Amino acid sequence: MSLFETLGTFVFRRCRTVLVLSGLFLAFAIGLLLRGGPLSSGTIRGLPSEHAQRVVDELLGRPSDTTFTAIFEARGRAPPEETFAELKRLLGTLRSDARVAGVAAPFEAPGAARPGAGADAARAALAFVTLKGDFKQALLAYPSVRSLLVSDELEITATGQLPFMHDLNRTLERDLIRAELLSLPVALLVLLVVFRTVVASALPVGVGALAVVGGIALLLGLAHHVEIAQYAINVCSLIGLGLAIDYSLFIVSRYREELRLGHDYPESLRRALGTAGRVVAFSGLAVGTGLSGLLFFHGSYLFTMGIGGAIVVALSVLFALTFLPALLAVLGPRIHAGKLPWVREAPTSARWHRLALLVMRRPLAVLLPTLVLLLALGTPFLHLRLASADVRVLPRDVEARRGLELLRAHFPELAATPIEVVVEFPPAPAVGTEREQALGELSEQIARLPGVLRVESGPPPSATRAALLHVLTPEPPESETARQIVKTIRSYGSLADGKILVAGQTASDLDATDFVLSRAPYAVLVVVSVTLLVLFLVLRSVVLPIKAVLMNFLSIAGSFGALVWIFQDGHGFVREPRPLEPALPVLLFCILFGLSMDYEVLMLSRMKECYARTSDNTLSVAEGLEKSAGLITSAAAIMVAVFSAFALAKVVLIQAVGFGMALAVLLDATVVRVLLVPATMRLFGDLNWWAPRGFGGRSPPKRGPISQARLPVPAGPGGR
Repeated sequence: MSLFETLGTFVFRRCRTVLVLSGLFLAFAIGLLLRGGPLSSGTIRGLPSEHAQRVVDELLGRPSDTTFTAIFEARGRAPPEETFAELKRLLGTLRSDARVAGVAAPFEAPGAARPGAGADAARAALAFVTLKGDFKQALLAYPSVRSLLVSDELEITATGQLPFMHDLNRTLERDLIRAELLSLPVALLVLLVVFRTVVASALPVGVGALAVVGGIALLLGLAHHVEIAQYAINVCSLIGLGLAIDYSLFIVSRYREELRLGHDYPESLRRALGTAGRVVAFSGLAVGTGLSGLLFFHGSYLFTMGIGGAIVVALSVLFALTFLPALLAVLGPRIHAGKLPWVREAPTSARWHRLALLVMRRPLAVLLPTLVLLLALGTPFLHLRLASADVRVLPRDVEARRGLELLRAHFPELAATPIEVVVEFPPAPAVGTEREQALGELSEQIARLPGVLRVESGPPPSATRAALLHVLTPEPPESETARQIVKTIRSYGSLADGKILVAGQTASDLDATDFVLSRAPYAVLVVVSVTLLVLFLVLRSVVLPIKAVLMNFLSIAGSFGALVWIFQDGHGFVREPRPLEPALPVLLFCILFGLSMDYEVLMLSRMKECYARTSDNTLSVAEGLEKSAGLITSAAAIMVAVFSAFALAKVVLIQAVGFGMALAVLLDATVVRVLLVPATMRLFGDLNWWAPRGFGGRSPPKRGPISQARLPVPAGPGGR
């Protein structure tokens, strides 16, 4: 008796104990949800621009990440004196609050004009509000501080890093709730079509909900000790919901199949876990292997996403192998309750058999156009551009985004892209005039660069401090013009006895992209290598693991190309195209590589079983597709439904993740599994099953890679 069969027998006998333990875990998870730690932004630590920004904050006397901008506009036609008095009252309220470190209002500077004294454009003022503590503490305090800014005379809008992260988290929370409210009913409908009974269809949804609640709770518990980005919650919910429902589908389908064969309930459960349970365990290992690639990005939010993904995958496997079988044991014959008479029986699997034979009769005629299609889909990925998320990823009706538009309207210079140039001088004494002269020459040199609007000087340099230049460009931070300015300034290297550093969003984007690209090859290499090894051990073949990996790259490439064409190039439903988040391609690759292996192994395992029995490659491919394609199609339909719900999010990153995963799974379950796999299996013939002597494979075929067996002519709709 195998390990999984033993587990099935144990769970059947101890089903009520397993359910009680699952209930206790749910109660524990709810407690963690209520007392979870704060979530952070998607940051990458240790970048050169981060060090430069700390120096800038020291020179300016206020930390940029805990400072937000409040924009005040007069309502209606109130007299300027009244609005100014109200503005002074609000600023006084802020200054007296214990959570506020300081308030700087440019209009209070000597000689500044009062708001509302001139034209309509002058009926606006702004203030910079700095909160105490680090970013986490400031983010927690921000909502209550923001609530102090309420007035009948003034319209007040807040923008900056704190409002952006606050509004981003709230938007992501709403997106998560909306996606789950949409995806769960759709998944239930797909399951009703597959199982045709209410009880059997409800079980996978329940397991998925338990896995997601538990995974999110553990992540929020970890947030007390490590930085967990809000993005991680949404992505882990997306992965956990899809996987847990898929795994439950595999087990419930096999359990009902065993019951139809005449086995009693304990034996059916034992057999279901012995077969489908093994597939679930391997799938969890495959997805976990893919997510392990994220561990190469230590110091970034990708690392914690990898940890969070591993947690939710482990819970999905655990509950599918324990909680679900316990429910099946308790239900017994009630698994058939709630039969839906109006739902038609599933189409015969013989159609998949005939389709495989049709593909294998003309393998090259199928293979070449399919390859052209996938490569054409992937072509836009060749001009991929990367840039970190900023306030523009939010919808225009969100406050932080509205604040950016108001800055552009009333204070266009403040809305320009700032590039902060820092020159760090050594502590050793130096002639101040020499540094000042060199700094002036650097300022003039930068001002002549294409795209530079103006260069302003910061605090004067000293013998032991740094000097600061504010470089402004009207171009967006992710534009090639802004990036070239940063690259050119960095190429100067040094100034007198000081070192030149660059801060700002453009510099941060370049550093984040370099961080991801420098580690991505190692992540890809490890994920692919481990996957090849595991597939070799499972399939006992040299060719099949290599072919499976290449198939994965094709489906993922098609998805990536579509992402660039839609979200970066601005086609389809995207109104504001922008470069993709640097973490997005890596995140999608690590997730999708494991998910694709799930379907690949399910299909190839069935083919291997037939080949071990018949030694007929053609028959094995047709039978393997016949036995697995229906289940793969149903599982893929659920995945696509879940991922598509997340593609309706308001935040661009979550939109792109949901869309990219839905498209990749759709391509993988249709174009790749139904067309490419049979065509390539036919072309390689018996070579598919070869492995070195002593590893359980077949000897090299003597008749060449293409099987000489005569293909049967597929029957028409009337029969086999």
